[in-house]
Amino acid sequence: MRVCFVCNYTVGEFFNIAQRRDAGLYLFGFRGFREVSYEKELKGETQYFESAARMSKEQNAVVVVGCLTDAKGIKRKSAVVAENGRILGVSDMMNVIEEEVNCGAELKMFHTAIGKMGVVVADDLLFFETVQALCLCGSDFIVCPYDEPMDSLQSVMARAYAFACGVPILFCGNGCSFLANPQGQLEFVCASSPFYFDYCIRKEYRLHTTRKRGFRKPVLQL
Repeated sequence: MRVCFVCNYTVGEFFNIAQRRDAGLYLFGFRGFREVSYEKELKGETQYFESAARMSKEQNAVVVVGCLTDAKGIKRKSAVVAENGRILGVSDMMNVIEEEVNCGAELKMFHTAIGKMGVVVADDLLFFETVQALCLCGSDFIVCPYDEPMDSLQSVMARAYAFACGVPILFCGNGCSFLANPQGQLEFVCASSPFYFDYCIRKEYRLHTTRKRGFRKPVLQL
């Protein structure tokens, strides 16, 4: 699978500067749309969602764009997901850390042509249960659009979670992108945009047993 990480351009700017390279996934940070008003989208005053859908159709790929969404004054950090010319859905950040935004209500996994894709939005990456839940639901890989990364914290967390859950985590923040593999290593760290990277997703399973006191099934007495 070829992935295009776009950490420094909006979707519109990317159309003007990039040539098609047959990527299966285009992952934008939070500069992709910046802020999207649902009300203006419904009235046709803006066409952010349409541009993501159109790009997914023209590139024959999955497009994920980080943005700030506004639902009549209720603002959330979100990720818009499009494929084959249509919007598959919008995933919101569930964990808010000292910010003036609202939290979402649920995690989302999307069935796409390139596999089952779990979406972790921004600071949800700092909470292990979000990645773990998406993996338990069968995600083949995790994408994480981010705004402004904090030092190396995000890469450390992504490496640990990728190792613990056995799935690659694809990160694209403003000015930085990387991929953490299931071995707990970084395939690359890059500040250039767009950046193309080929990665093969392997669905590998291991038998894991533990010894635990108690937890014995009751014996049925006949």
